[in-house]
Amino acid sequence: MIKQCHAAGVKVITDTLFNHMSGMESGTGVAGSTFTHYNYPGLYKYDDFHHCGLTPGDEILNYTNRAEDNLATEEEHVRATLAKYGNHLISLGVDGFRLDAAKHIAASDLADIIGRLTKPVYISQETIWGAGEPIQPSEYVGNGQFQYTTLVKNAFLGLNTSISALNDLEKLGWVSGSQANVFVANHDTERNGDSLNYKSPYNTYLNAMIFSLAHPYGTPTILSSYSFDSTDDGGPDNGHGACSVARPDPAWLCQHRDPAVAGMVRFHNEVGDAPITGWVSPRNEQIAFGRGTSGFVAINNADTPWTAIFTTSLPDNKYCNVITDKHRGGGCSTGIFNVKGGRVIAIVPPRDAIAMHTGQVKEM
Repeated sequence: MIKQCHAAGVKVITDTLFNHMSGMESGTGVAGSTFTHYNYPGLYKYDDFHHCGLTPGDEILNYTNRAEDNLATEEEHVRATLAKYGNHLISLGVDGFRLDAAKHIAASDLADIIGRLTKPVYISQETIWGAGEPIQPSEYVGNGQFQYTTLVKNAFLGLNTSISALNDLEKLGWVSGSQANVFVANHDTERNGDSLNYKSPYNTYLNAMIFSLAHPYGTPTILSSYSFDSTDDGGPDNGHGACSVARPDPAWLCQHRDPAVAGMVRFHNEVGDAPITGWVSPRNEQIAFGRGTSGFVAINNADTPWTAIFTTSLPDNKYCNVITDKHRGGGCSTGIFNVKGGRVIAIVPPRDAIAMHTGQVKEM
């Protein structure tokens, strides 16, 4: 799988767990080895785990409230074992780790383990912000920025805010965008109601992903998931369903293949670190902005069309609407916008968006 992804220009990040072992009294692992509470023969013994919180914040850092065997990551044997695991994943070709439950591991412990990896890889640490809590995301870098997820959800659903408030996210006092991994939803939040998900009304989920890929704050992550009825539903076809081009399982949603998402990934890569230019918001539910001279996007979260003469820094040309265009080899298959003299006339459909960039123009 990793080789196929790399051949297609896609990097692979594994969902990696350094914090704890199982939450069961006993059982058999996927490779056939047996274990009991705090005893994993040949791997970890009783002294390799935390057993009680004794210092301020310990109930978070050394979390055992769900009976999950919390590893003593300050111990040399545990650190060496976890680093060995990480290096094995690197040897398989993975490009980075999403560290689950990073908030429950001391930042200094994580720094030590990461420092033992054989090469630098992309690290995203799950650190959920909580007001007044003793452990804060600022102690970590490359965090999953959960405040972002909540704000985006509330803005697109009109819950005491609107998308017009999403301009300068660097001024909100969060982790710097250069250190934040942002997402509209992850596998937890899409199930617990803390974010938008594929069931959200009025196309808000897709439009929020378009926004996330268009805005310069943070490194965006797109969740490609499957449909579910309850929180703990597993993958389609007992975990064997496929999100393939030839025969996709109908329960797989394959969001990464949505034309709008695929088009905006290229938009994101094309504009790079170009700043926001020409932000306009004539209504709370409508925003448009450029990314330097490389890209332009307009999002209409209202129930009526938005017709306007937009100002843009894009060079004069005829641009494809990458939200709807499925043609990736150059040229446009649909939705052509004519930029001339720093202006473009466009109609943004209700609950929809348009986007264009210098990497996809109509062949002259």
